[in-house]
Amino acid sequence: MTVTSRPWDGAAVGQWLDHRIQAARLDQAAADRRGYEAQDDYDKAAAEEWVCRALQAGGKADDQAAFALHVKSLLAREEYRTTGIYDDRRFDRNVRATLRRIAKMTKANEGFENRLRYQRPA
Repeated sequence: MTVTSRPWDGAAVGQWLDHRIQAARLDQAAADRRGYEAQDDYDKAAAEEWVCRALQAGGKADDQAAFALHVKSLLAREEYRTTGIYDDRRFDRNVRATLRRIAKMTKANEGFENRLRYQRPA
Protein backbone atom coordinates (compact mmCIF):
# COMPACT_ATOMS: atom_id res chain seq x y z
CA MET A 1 0.00 0.00 0.00
CA THR A 2 1.21 3.45 -0.79
CA VAL A 3 0.90 6.23 1.72
CA THR A 4 -1.61 8.80 0.52
CA SER A 5 -2.35 12.26 1.80
CA ARG A 6 -6.06 11.60 2.22
CA PRO A 7 -7.64 8.79 4.20
CA TRP A 8 -9.47 5.85 2.65
CA ASP A 9 -13.20 6.54 2.32
CA GLY A 10 -15.11 3.25 2.33
CA ALA A 11 -18.45 5.00 1.85
CA ALA A 12 -17.19 6.68 -1.34
CA VAL A 13 -15.95 3.32 -2.64
CA GLY A 14 -19.35 1.77 -1.94
CA GLN A 15 -21.12 4.60 -3.72
CA TRP A 16 -18.73 4.32 -6.67
CA LEU A 17 -19.49 0.59 -6.93
CA ASP A 18 -23.24 1.33 -6.88
CA HIS A 19 -22.87 3.92 -9.64
CA ARG A 20 -20.74 1.60 -11.76
CA ILE A 21 -23.33 -1.20 -11.43
CA GLN A 22 -26.06 1.17 -12.61
CA ALA A 23 -23.92 2.44 -15.49
CA ALA A 24 -23.01 -1.12 -16.53
CA ARG A 25 -26.67 -2.13 -16.59
CA LEU A 26 -27.50 0.87 -18.79
CA ASP A 27 -24.59 0.00 -21.09
CA GLN A 28 -25.80 -3.61 -21.34
CA ALA A 29 -29.30 -2.45 -22.28
CA ALA A 30 -27.92 -0.09 -24.92
CA ALA A 31 -25.69 -2.81 -26.38
CA ASP A 32 -28.57 -5.27 -26.38
CA ARG A 33 -30.68 -2.85 -28.42
CA ARG A 34 -27.87 -2.40 -30.96
CA GLY A 35 -27.75 -6.13 -31.67
CA TYR A 36 -25.05 -8.41 -32.98
CA GLU A 37 -22.32 -5.84 -33.60
CA ALA A 38 -22.48 -4.72 -29.96
CA GLN A 39 -21.89 -8.12 -28.35
CA ASP A 40 -18.40 -7.08 -27.26
CA ASP A 41 -19.80 -3.97 -25.58
CA TYR A 42 -22.42 -6.10 -23.83
CA ASP A 43 -19.79 -8.51 -22.49
CA LYS A 44 -17.60 -5.62 -21.34
CA ALA A 45 -20.48 -4.01 -19.44
CA ALA A 46 -21.51 -7.39 -17.99
CA ALA A 47 -17.95 -7.93 -16.79
CA GLU A 48 -17.89 -4.54 -15.06
CA GLU A 49 -21.21 -5.26 -13.38
CA TRP A 50 -19.98 -8.70 -12.25
CA VAL A 51 -16.80 -7.23 -10.76
CA CYS A 52 -18.60 -4.43 -8.92
CA ARG A 53 -21.20 -6.83 -7.53
CA ALA A 54 -18.49 -9.25 -6.38
CA LEU A 55 -16.58 -6.45 -4.67
CA GLN A 56 -19.74 -5.08 -3.12
CA ALA A 57 -20.76 -8.52 -1.83
CA GLY A 58 -17.35 -8.91 -0.16
CA GLY A 59 -18.16 -6.11 2.26
CA LYS A 60 -14.53 -5.04 2.55
CA ALA A 61 -14.82 -1.51 1.18
CA ASP A 62 -14.26 0.08 4.60
CA ASP A 63 -10.61 -1.00 4.81
CA GLN A 64 -8.18 -0.27 1.98
CA ALA A 65 -5.92 -3.26 2.70
CA ALA A 66 -8.83 -5.71 2.95
CA PHE A 67 -10.39 -4.31 -0.23
CA ALA A 68 -7.08 -4.64 -2.09
CA LEU A 69 -6.74 -8.23 -0.86
CA HIS A 70 -10.28 -8.99 -2.03
CA VAL A 71 -9.48 -7.59 -5.50
CA LYS A 72 -6.31 -9.68 -5.58
CA SER A 73 -8.20 -12.84 -4.61
CA LEU A 74 -10.70 -12.25 -7.41
CA LEU A 75 -7.84 -11.79 -9.87
CA ALA A 76 -6.36 -15.12 -8.77
CA ARG A 77 -9.43 -17.06 -9.92
CA GLU A 78 -9.11 -19.33 -12.94
CA GLU A 79 -12.44 -18.41 -14.49
CA TYR A 80 -15.51 -16.33 -13.81
CA ARG A 81 -18.94 -17.93 -14.13
CA THR A 82 -22.03 -16.06 -15.23
CA THR A 83 -24.96 -16.49 -17.57
CA GLY A 84 -26.26 -14.38 -20.42
CA ILE A 85 -22.96 -13.40 -22.01
CA TYR A 86 -21.86 -13.99 -25.58
CA ASP A 87 -18.20 -15.03 -25.30
CA ASP A 88 -16.71 -16.56 -22.13
CA ARG A 89 -13.08 -15.73 -23.00
CA ARG A 90 -13.92 -12.14 -23.84
CA PHE A 91 -15.90 -11.85 -20.59
CA ASP A 92 -12.98 -13.28 -18.54
CA ARG A 93 -10.56 -10.88 -20.23
CA ASN A 94 -12.81 -7.91 -19.45
CA VAL A 95 -13.26 -9.03 -15.83
CA ARG A 96 -9.49 -9.19 -15.37
CA ALA A 97 -9.00 -5.78 -17.00
CA THR A 98 -11.63 -4.23 -14.75
CA LEU A 99 -10.10 -5.84 -11.65
CA ARG A 100 -6.63 -4.56 -12.61
CA ARG A 101 -8.05 -1.04 -13.08
CA ILE A 102 -9.74 -1.15 -9.67
CA ALA A 103 -6.55 -2.53 -8.09
CA LYS A 104 -4.63 0.50 -9.41
CA MET A 105 -7.34 2.83 -8.14
CA THR A 106 -7.23 1.14 -4.73
CA LYS A 107 -3.47 1.34 -4.48
CA ALA A 108 -3.42 5.03 -5.44
CA ASN A 109 -6.62 5.78 -3.47
CA GLU A 110 -7.98 7.88 -6.30
CA GLY A 111 -10.69 7.70 -8.91
CA PHE A 112 -13.51 6.64 -6.61
CA GLU A 113 -14.85 10.17 -6.54
CA ASN A 114 -15.62 10.00 -10.30
CA ARG A 115 -19.24 8.88 -10.55
CA LEU A 116 -19.89 9.78 -14.18
CA ARG A 117 -21.50 7.11 -16.36
CA TYR A 118 -18.77 7.17 -19.00
CA GLN A 119 -15.26 6.91 -17.63
CA ARG A 120 -11.97 6.89 -19.46
CA PRO A 121 -10.00 3.71 -18.85
CA ALA A 122 -6.99 4.18 -16.61
